[in-house]
Amino acid sequence: MSVLAYLDALRQQLGRCLAWLIDPDKPPTDRHWHRLPELQAAGLGLVLVGGSHVHRAPTPDWLAQLRERTACPVVLFPGSGWQLCAGADALLFLSLISGRNAELLIGQQVAAAPFVEQLQTEVLPTGYLLVDGGRPTSASYLSQTLPLPADKPQLARYTALAGQYLGLRVLYLDVGSGAARTVPPELVAAVHGGTDLPVIVGGGVRRWAEAEQLFTAGAQVVVIGTALEQGFDLG
Repeated sequence: MSVLAYLDALRQQLGRCLAWLIDPDKPPTDRHWHRLPELQAAGLGLVLVGGSHVHRAPTPDWLAQLRERTACPVVLFPGSGWQLCAGADALLFLSLISGRNAELLIGQQVAAAPFVEQLQTEVLPTGYLLVDGGRPTSASYLSQTLPLPADKPQLARYTALAGQYLGLRVLYLDVGSGAARTVPPELVAAVHGGTDLPVIVGGGVRRWAEAEQLFTAGAQVVVIGTALEQGFDLG
């Protein structure tokens, strides 16, 4: 089954899964791998690799070692075209539809297209919506865009719906790494109820109770990254 078909099936069957976001600058240590059985028991379904502020791109060998450790699909989550690399199961081909920076709406995508074509990796056309997480993050700074207001769920819904009408196949709601809070469940519910696309939510999730609220609101995938390094409680 393709990764896109897997995400579509999660939405249609009211399924859900956790995703582990790995920064290539901070490869997993033995401490992380010891927690892998815990993650799998909690519903790990995807491994994402990348980020907005990454100095070291993944390599095919590094991704191969990662795939030996887990049976979950490994998906690139590139903050820029130079983070592209062969060896992943799929690629989130992101368009920052919440902002008005043309470079991140279509410019970098055009520049990356010939490299993506050579990778022969499954491509997931993804609408990326940056949401205000209570403090500036690397994602907001590097994208040079204003995040969507956290208290305007209808604005997020219309933005996501526009992405669906443009032909995007996945939605990614993010507050960025290190945010003070995660995406509000009310906003997730508005996007989930107003579109027909799988919804991924990431950033600022520090406790299992927060992940549960996002799943209940309609997220198919909840992403944890920094919190795992800081002792995320999977109980």
